[in-house]
Amino acid sequence: MNGRTLIRCAALSGAVAVMAGAFGAHGVGGKPAEWLRTGAEYEMIHALAAVLAAQLGAELAAACLLVGSIIFAGTLYAMAFGAPHILGAVTPAGGVGMILGWLLLAWRGAARGRKR
Repeated sequence: MNGRTLIRCAALSGAVAVMAGAFGAHGVGGKPAEWLRTGAEYEMIHALAAVLAAQLGAELAAACLLVGSIIFAGTLYAMAFGAPHILGAVTPAGGVGMILGWLLLAWRGAARGRKR
């Protein structure tokens, strides 16, 4: 995926995060509201990080950040809307994707520093 496409996907991810957070704040209560807020927080942070990574030319890092956050937040959103709670077992896979994205971004930054 090229940088422009990643930035578009990250922007859409940010929009979904705002919608999920708003619904968690005003549309539901209890555990579903917590899941929506947590998912929205992680998705927004990683959408912004993916934009930065794509702008730096670290497309693989951006993709990992996006896919990881979509899996992480998506499973939380799905449970908030009534999916079986066993889906929560998939949530950590999204966390692994986000961690991998951050590590790739760190590696890319270190590699850029050596080229100077």
